[in-house]
Amino acid sequence: MTAAVVLVLCTAPANGQRGRPGAEDLARRLVDEGLCACVNVVPGVRSFFRWQGAVDRAEELLLLAKTTAALAPQLRQRITELHPYEVPEVLELPVAAGLPAYLQWVAASVQDRRS
Repeated sequence: MTAAVVLVLCTAPANGQRGRPGAEDLARRLVDEGLCACVNVVPGVRSFFRWQGAVDRAEELLLLAKTTAALAPQLRQRITELHPYEVPEVLELPVAAGLPAYLQWVAASVQDRRS
């Protein structure tokens, strides 16, 4: 049986801020540290949001990280530690189904890195 796979969504600026990594560096670190099997970096995200009582806007990149449900809490924690935003967007979505070989690869990739 394959471990439950989840998709973690996170937006980040292209370039780092306050000495913290930007989107691509963040993605690479999360994969290097074995917290996810793959992170897709999607450019061209324009976000509008309410922050500190005002509507704000940011040009961002969207990170789509694939990991297991077991590792998701550690991934969320690490994103929070590395991310340049005070409150980063981190959403975890369960994967209901997928190509079995791909789901097995995700599970095996993160397991191999943790051991």
